[in-house]
Amino acid sequence: MTDRNILILEDQPFQRGFLANLFNGVSGVHTDTAGDGADALAMCQWRPYDLVVTDLMMPGVDGIQFIQSLAAQEQKPAVVLVSSSSQRMMASARLMAESLGLNVLASLSKPVSPGDVADVIELLSQQQAATRSATTMDVMPLAASRETLCKAIDSGQITAWFQPKKSLDSGSVVAAEALVRWQHPELGLIPPSRFLPLIEANALEPALLRHMLTASIRAQGRWRELGFRIPVSINMPPHLLERRSLPDELLELTLQHGGTPADLCFELMESTTTRHVSDYYAGACRLRMKGFGLAQDDFGQGLSSVHNLVSTPFTEVKIDRALVQGCAHNAALRSALATVITLGSKLGLNIVAEGVETDEELTILRMLGCTQVQGFLISAAIPPERFGELLRQDNPRLPRPFP
Repeated sequence: MTDRNILILEDQPFQRGFLANLFNGVSGVHTDTAGDGADALAMCQWRPYDLVVTDLMMPGVDGIQFIQSLAAQEQKPAVVLVSSSSQRMMASARLMAESLGLNVLASLSKPVSPGDVADVIELLSQQQAATRSATTMDVMPLAASRETLCKAIDSGQITAWFQPKKSLDSGSVVAAEALVRWQHPELGLIPPSRFLPLIEANALEPALLRHMLTASIRAQGRWRELGFRIPVSINMPPHLLERRSLPDELLELTLQHGGTPADLCFELMESTTTRHVSDYYAGACRLRMKGFGLAQDDFGQGLSSVHNLVSTPFTEVKIDRALVQGCAHNAALRSALATVITLGSKLGLNIVAEGVETDEELTILRMLGCTQVQGFLISAAIPPERFGELLRQDNPRLPRPFP
């Protein structure tokens, strides 16, 4: 078993010793302790740790300040938050740490149990296994010219895979989200995080959007031959709405390839926005007037707002994974989810929860009245051929078109 170096930062001697005993009881774990944030930072500089377990409420350098300084270091260990603070405080601290690029494995309320420690070690093991399996190619910066990117789009190397959405009413696959993938002939499958910045830098987002739309319509055609009508959602950076002819171009392309606007939904992402808010609302209205569905993506994180949700002609709201993950054990998250789902229902929207990974989260979402779910618990994104096989196995009801 791989040795794991863990640092525990806790100012109370009894709690510090208690946590050290829990972690030291796990085979292959070596634990250091610190009672002060400044000392812990110094220890992190001379020894690489796999995991840092930190309290929040401490004199001197508190847990928040410690995390901010830890995130500035070149070596960034995983983090577990331990505190007797409120769930809202813990959730806020976790979001702060994650926004700084730290991997927060868990937020634990005191007193910590042996079961909590076992869960943390399991999560740490999964992270280390994923890191070991990553190839050098996955972490190397990707260099590709505009010509190379255009060729990859035109040849179909860059194409759409599809992540299923399941109905919580029927339990069947009723829709899909198109997610971009690059099957490079030499480098293998390249994750989108490595090439999407190059697509944006080379002003190829409109070409990619048209390509994803075409690929989605073709996949829908193959699924129809199998007897299934599956709506597909496609991500769209809102700044593309500055092109006033875009709704007309997308409708023309859809009809040219035999697609149906009512079976296609554009998810407005939060990564960018239009320079003039009028372009955003004009584009959104015209897309709906052409018959396309329209979704607010990542609701619950970043700049998404209730005002934007009620003032844009959306047909769907996608609840961000930040509100989903941990909802089974966090009353504040459950309350936020309930509010969003109730609002979406009153607005007549299809409600999709992203990032569902556990049966407990699925149970909470079903109880709260969520419409659909997607995430690794259901399936990762898969090629259209495999999606067709999934449909045959699942035998879903045919979904209704967008209103």
